[in-house]
Amino acid sequence: MSRRCELTGKAVLTGHKVSHSNHKTKRTFRPNLVQVSLISETLGRSVRLRVSANALRSVEHRGGLDAFLAKASELQLSQGARELKRKIAKAGDKASAGESQQAAS
Repeated sequence: MSRRCELTGKAVLTGHKVSHSNHKTKRTFRPNLVQVSLISETLGRSVRLRVSANALRSVEHRGGLDAFLAKASELQLSQGARELKRKIAKAGDKASAGESQQAAS
């Protein structure tokens, strides 16, 4: 399993550990990944994702998983998150179409 956030695309970075004497040695900067269950209101179920703590804050800030995926770029999302985004968009279209037919009746 790769060390990559499924929502924001944050991954491992490399750099130098610099000592007091300015001696540089290679090191890695790993994202703070957590396994979480996020609830999709449109689909009416929970979804398990491996996301960074920063992405979790962004999801809450934007108003939930559905709102976050609506604004997110397809390029930074994982394959599973892309499929989830399409399912949510499809379910949202069906729900809005059903509401417009009820209003017309």
